[in-house]
Amino acid sequence: MTKAELFSQIQKKSSFLCVGLDADITKVPSHLHSEKDPIFTFCKEIIEQTADFAVAYKPNIAFFEALGPQGWETLQKVNELIPKEIFTIADAKRGDIGNTSKLYARAFFEKMDFDSVTVAPYMGVDSVTPFLEFENKWVILLALTSNSGSMDFQLIKDEAGKPLYQSVLEKSQTWGNSENMMYVVGATRGELIGEVRKVVPDHFFLVPGVGAQGGSLSDVAKYGMNPSCGLLVNSSRGIIYASREKDFGICARKEAEKLQIEMSELLDKYL
Repeated sequence: MTKAELFSQIQKKSSFLCVGLDADITKVPSHLHSEKDPIFTFCKEIIEQTADFAVAYKPNIAFFEALGPQGWETLQKVNELIPKEIFTIADAKRGDIGNTSKLYARAFFEKMDFDSVTVAPYMGVDSVTPFLEFENKWVILLALTSNSGSMDFQLIKDEAGKPLYQSVLEKSQTWGNSENMMYVVGATRGELIGEVRKVVPDHFFLVPGVGAQGGSLSDVAKYGMNPSCGLLVNSSRGIIYASREKDFGICARKEAEKLQIEMSELLDKYL
């Protein structure tokens, strides 16, 4: 998917919502456990109920990997179920030496046909560029994350006072561009989103941390939106586990619609 196609979907739906498919077998409604493939049934209902409001879906690969071989089959079925006009993110957080990264890229881009994959930048250029060799596919590079441990390294400053995450942003721009690279920027960092935007004005951000983690959607838009929106705001638990009863799909739809309405207002305000 191209950047223009993604922005077109944002405009069409008045939404920049990404629904995270963190499909935990211990948390899905108990009545699904009698299904042959409860995770697929769960994700199918979530997708069908929220596709009117979502411009992206982000399966968290760990929840599928944990199920063994069947989990990989379920992941493939889930990805095939997502409407083709909706952006897909393999939240795999890969990042290894070049030949290994090339095989990871083939797995997610060629075999499973995801639009993008999350990648850790710590091992440098040769761990990232193999993912950038695929036309109309995207790397989503970890930059400034929303977890508490992010401060262990990401905010460490060099002798000039520059935090490590800024060095990652600057260096990575020599690897890719705003047509094939996005950045993970946590919503719980508030005004730091604005600092990231100054360094990478044209790139899309994948923003976790809104909802269950306490991030402010209005702050994300205020500090992070650019002329092509430039935001995919992810909500996982707040949508997919809005209910653990038989009405879980309907409740997920209601929560997705609430976010879409707020996003529509923010798009009108800033674009």
